[in-house]
Amino acid sequence: MSPPTPRLRRALLVLTTALAALLCALAPLPAAAAGPADTDLAADTAPAVGTAPAADDGSADTAPAADDGPADWTARPAGGGADRDARPYVYLEGTPGTALQDRLAVTNSGRAPLTVRLRGDGRAGAWIGFAADTVTVPARTRAEVPLALTVPPDAVPGDASGEVVADDGDEEIRVPVRVRIGGPTLAALTVEDVEISGGTIRYALVNRGNAMLEPRLAVRADGMFGTLLDRPERPLPLELAPGRRVERTEPWPDAPALDAVTVRLRVSAPGGARDEAEASATYIPVAPAVGGGLLLLGGLALLGAVAYRRRRTRRGDSEPPDKETGGTEPPGAESADDRQPTTETRPLVKAGPLVKAGPSVKAGPLAKAGAES
Repeated sequence: MSPPTPRLRRALLVLTTALAALLCALAPLPAAAAGPADTDLAADTAPAVGTAPAADDGSADTAPAADDGPADWTARPAGGGADRDARPYVYLEGTPGTALQDRLAVTNSGRAPLTVRLRGDGRAGAWIGFAADTVTVPARTRAEVPLALTVPPDAVPGDASGEVVADDGDEEIRVPVRVRIGGPTLAALTVEDVEISGGTIRYALVNRGNAMLEPRLAVRADGMFGTLLDRPERPLPLELAPGRRVERTEPWPDAPALDAVTVRLRVSAPGGARDEAEASATYIPVAPAVGGGLLLLGGLALLGAVAYRRRRTRRGDSEPPDKETGGTEPPGAESADDRQPTTETRPLVKAGPLVKAGPSVKAGPLAKAGAES
């Protein structure tokens, strides 16, 4: 057997290297290395878990400082001993000019004291004042902070919303606040700025009244040959506060490829709020439109070229007959073609007077003399 050629040896080397790299990539990590690490981690965390019940006995201070992580804490409206009984938001009712009171519960479930700063946000949040803007809660302790909400004397009857924000410097928790202001309410809802973009319908909802609204939406789209989309009225997953504007989108995945459509949006809300708006759009496939435009331009260019050639051909056919027949020249006149080659012989044509000089020579007498002789 002949020894392998250099080219064959290089091919075998490359193949061997590729197989080795593939085996290394498919090989799992050594299980023995991961096993002891997991065991050590479990051994380190076991005492910390075991000392959790001892915190109630006042022995939490004996825990190593290294085990103290970020404090776990919550903020919610006060009321109810269990989490499932807690209120989802602060709800208050009153007339303009009255002061309404409630309490915010801050629970520190960590092993270190917690300091949080409190503030209000939003329309109703600006009306809130706290017994203390900064509160320090000891470890494993729950503190209730009194708050007072003063409704402005010129507040419009209806619903107002806001938030209570608790911030520890690393994260913040927002607690919703709902206020019902006594007096006549007005539910007014509008749908605005309806646009159609491909397979998406964009629109905006605006609460023009003084009551909290839960809007509902119905969508209908009509094309040149009938109805393309008909979605019955359904509730939207939002609460629209007075004066609030929300921009939303409605998906339309099966929008037509070639059609002229009109989309109508109808919104409503409890209390008699109702409004409609519409928008139109034309769907034209991009590739066929571009191809048709290029084809049309090419056809126009071809027609122009053909017309130009026909015009030049007609001019070329009409000129030679005029030159050959000499329709405008009198009979017997020389044509341009005949005159052009004989321009050099014109002096010979003018030699006519030399011929007429014959009589002046008076050859007659010579002839007569001959006769006499």
